[in-house]
Amino acid sequence: MNRLLATAVSTAAAALLVAGGAASAFAAAPTDDATTELCSSLTELKADNAKLRALDPATATKDQIKDAHKAVQDDWKTVAESTAQFNAAQKDAVKSAADGVKKTYEDLPGDTTGAEVLTKLTPDLQKLDTAVASAQSGLQCS
Repeated sequence: MNRLLATAVSTAAAALLVAGGAASAFAAAPTDDATTELCSSLTELKADNAKLRALDPATATKDQIKDAHKAVQDDWKTVAESTAQFNAAQKDAVKSAADGVKKTYEDLPGDTTGAEVLTKLTPDLQKLDTAVASAQSGLQCS
């Protein structure tokens, strides 16, 4: 009788583990359109941030930097306006990092060279990349 009971308990435990694994597999993807849209917006922000970071300081013009910076700020605006559930700490981290990029850019004197702009922006762009990656992970974006 004890063996039968032990077998039943272990079978039930295994079934719960499998069911829990299946449920977590389904939870791994965004669950609604708003979250899917937010994930897409975060991906766009991350991509435009990478484009800005990838500009070559030796050859990038101020207009190229300005356009790339504007794309990042526009992407942040889209993310900020999202109606999806967004962990407050993650949203604050992305906001703070995006604001840091904006402030650093806007505080630069008009005669700053492209190379100097990119050098000054690099730490803020790295923070933004890290914050976006964390938010994507928390939202379980694919």
